[in-house]
Amino acid sequence: MLSTVTSKGQVTIPKEIRDLLRIHANDKVDFVLDGERVVLIPVKTLLDLRGAVPAAGKGAFAQERARAKAAVAERVRGEME
Repeated sequence: MLSTVTSKGQVTIPKEIRDLLRIHANDKVDFVLDGERVVLIPVKTLLDLRGAVPAAGKGAFAQERARAKAAVAERVRGEME
């Protein structure tokens, strides 16, 4: 697949590639040099991964958040001692 580089250095990623890599408008991509090749890698954020793993139980979100905060506070306290 060929694309043309514009005067601003922009290239359109062909739809077939965008669909294959699930790249959408405003997504971030990384260009990685591999010898004389460039590899395009979609960058996923935590927001993109939301819902990818099912919840282990039916606990309330507020309770889980409170437990997580308490665990972090305990760890920080231990590091300060």
